[in-house]
Amino acid sequence: MWDDEDLPKPPRRRLDPQPLDPLGIAEIRAYIAELQAEIARADAEISRKERHRDAAQGVFKK
Repeated sequence: MWDDEDLPKPPRRRLDPQPLDPLGIAEIRAYIAELQAEIARADAEISRKERHRDAAQGVFKK
């Protein structure tokens, strides 16, 4: 018997794509603005974590 638990799991999708056909131009622009805000939030978190990592590495290199 094959066990499905042994198979690699597909990567989890973070965001579900929105259907764009029913949206107007203004709604699509608002959707893009929301996505850009989320990207900026993620970039800020990356920067915060990189600073934390760099500070920790600085302590342990001494």
